[in-house]
Amino acid sequence: MQLSLTFVNIWQIPCALAPNFGTIVVGRFLGGISSAGGSVTLGMVADMWEADDQQYAVAFIVLSSVGGSVLGPVVGAFSEAYQNWRWIFWLQLIFGGAVQAMHFFVPETRSSVLVDREAKQRRKAGESNVYGPSELKEHRFSAKEIVTVWVRPFEMFIREPIVLCLSLLSGFSDALIFTFIESYQPVYEQWGFGTVQLGLAFIPLLIGYFICYLTFFPFIRRHTQIRKKDPDALQPEARLYWLLWIAPLETIGLFGFAWSSLGPPHVHWIAPMIFSLLIAMANYGIYMATIDYMIASYGPYSASATGGNGLARDFLAGIAAMYATPFYTNLPKPYTLEYPSTILACIAFCVMIPIYVFYWKGRAIRERSKFAQTLASDRKAAGGRRVSTVGEKADGGHLEEP
Repeated sequence: MQLSLTFVNIWQIPCALAPNFGTIVVGRFLGGISSAGGSVTLGMVADMWEADDQQYAVAFIVLSSVGGSVLGPVVGAFSEAYQNWRWIFWLQLIFGGAVQAMHFFVPETRSSVLVDREAKQRRKAGESNVYGPSELKEHRFSAKEIVTVWVRPFEMFIREPIVLCLSLLSGFSDALIFTFIESYQPVYEQWGFGTVQLGLAFIPLLIGYFICYLTFFPFIRRHTQIRKKDPDALQPEARLYWLLWIAPLETIGLFGFAWSSLGPPHVHWIAPMIFSLLIAMANYGIYMATIDYMIASYGPYSASATGGNGLARDFLAGIAAMYATPFYTNLPKPYTLEYPSTILACIAFCVMIPIYVFYWKGRAIRERSKFAQTLASDRKAAGGRRVSTVGEKADGGHLEEP
């Protein structure tokens, strides 16, 4: 975590001091490949809580993730209006440095590291023949192990149907969000919005994220009560239930945003903001439910599993940034702004179909997931407790037969 934050912060400096556009491109690229905070944070959740107790923590982390993407435009609007463009990067460095400083006080959470430390303390206290799992390895950080850990998120993204399908679902949803956000300037300029007002127009998205965050609480509480009575009463697919009702808001919101973009005197500016709030609720719900489902399925390897989710979201959103502006400027008049959002609404309808497939057929899909089944069998052998490692074949990049 600290290494990732350090490099992300370092690469803000050449961007802020960039003499040309090429330097910014290189700096942003290096910052992107240095980013691992999201996946590592979700891995820490799996370390700190059992799968049945982690949902509140996951919900807050997802809120922080999507909320940060909205706070950026709000703060950036004031920076653009009252400072030069270099301050965009200086502000990111300031916020990044503050976050990194806070993480100096976050203790280690991985169980194998904690057991190693405990073993060392016991040996110092006079006990003998007490060693942690990593201490028994001949080469603690072999080149093969480093490559295995680095490759695992990509391997799981390709080989694991749960990771692949849910990551693509989450990624397409994020790409739709980033594409429709590109319409903000031409849409709200119809009502005379300036730079600061455009930034403030992102606040409904933040409100939508927060509302959806709160709506998950009753379902999390209900599931917790059911599991207390019978730990095996709920299948992992139960974590997707609320998403069945939240996901359609993305299609509804995009259709509504499209045809409330007609501008004055036909529509008041509050209308597209209300529909953008619905879109935000759906985006949060998709991210939360898919992440929660994967963490519950993959336990100690949830950082690698959710890495595929992050890869899909970031990659598809990055591609969206390249085509979004032409998409909202080159379609036929007089509905240049309305047609693109309508197309996105149709895509959103198609994208949400796998949610219902996973809810009803998820068990059969998990039966074809060797990694998830290996972890499930290890947890069963451990009496239902969380396991910090899996079988040697899975740990070495090869999967054990369930």
